[in-house]
Amino acid sequence: MSVLTAPEKIIAYPLANLAGNRTDITVYAANGVDIVIDAAFLKPHRKDYFFMALVEQGDSRHWIDFLPYTIKPGHFYFTVPQQVHLKEESKPMKGYVLSFTEAFLMLEENRTLRNLPIITNPLSMHELILSDDDYAYLQDVLSKLTNEYNAGGVWQNQMLASWLRVALIYLSRLYNEQFGEHKVNQNYCLSLFRKFQELIGEHYATTHDVASYADLLNITPGHLNDSVKQHSGKTAIGHIHDRLLVEAKRSLLHTALSVKEVADQLGFEDAAYFNRFFKRLTNTTPMAFRQQIREMYN
Repeated sequence: MSVLTAPEKIIAYPLANLAGNRTDITVYAANGVDIVIDAAFLKPHRKDYFFMALVEQGDSRHWIDFLPYTIKPGHFYFTVPQQVHLKEESKPMKGYVLSFTEAFLMLEENRTLRNLPIITNPLSMHELILSDDDYAYLQDVLSKLTNEYNAGGVWQNQMLASWLRVALIYLSRLYNEQFGEHKVNQNYCLSLFRKFQELIGEHYATTHDVASYADLLNITPGHLNDSVKQHSGKTAIGHIHDRLLVEAKRSLLHTALSVKEVADQLGFEDAAYFNRFFKRLTNTTPMAFRQQIREMYN
């Protein structure tokens, strides 16, 4: 298992680090031959972009946050920005790889894509099992997307957005079919919930209370809590605690930071309070979690 040493941090790699014609979207057909994987990707790291793969051949093992996946032919894999990735070994894959940034989704022609389940991933899933027909359909769409990406030309943004829209809508249908319908409201509650989640992502290490987030949104804490609970079924403080717990688990799994250092990194007053917080949410201590999750690697 590759674990970062104490001074090392989990690095977030931008899409610009990948070879390609653009820095906001890239798509290519992986040919299944041996490739050289940058050693950095064999260590815990984050991607600051959406990452998706349609697998025709391959069997390498990857970790996404705390879950191991052995990729399988006929499956589709997807992650969202800032999740922690770890590729256990450098093995080739045949299929299609698609990556794109939040900035690409914010282009005017793409804005409606931001609310699709395959993008919001409300149930934190990462794998779709495809029928032969589903695989053939997605293979065709990604082939056309790849051809347009490589060809370039006028109105390329519109063409890429069109094929991406087809792929993401189709994948979102599969998401709902496989994981259950997630009723996403296209109204105020959804908009407020998304803003709240974005603020948590920016401030989780320094801001742990609902009132401070309500101030940032110019609403009352009660209104924030009611809207968040109506949309998600969970309280506002529950979402704040969920993000703190995820980041704590990421550091415990992927770094050599002590429990006290993890607590400091996440803005807890002291290690004892952090231990109580962690145990209350997981029924185990941070050190016990670290030992248990690392044993899964071996």
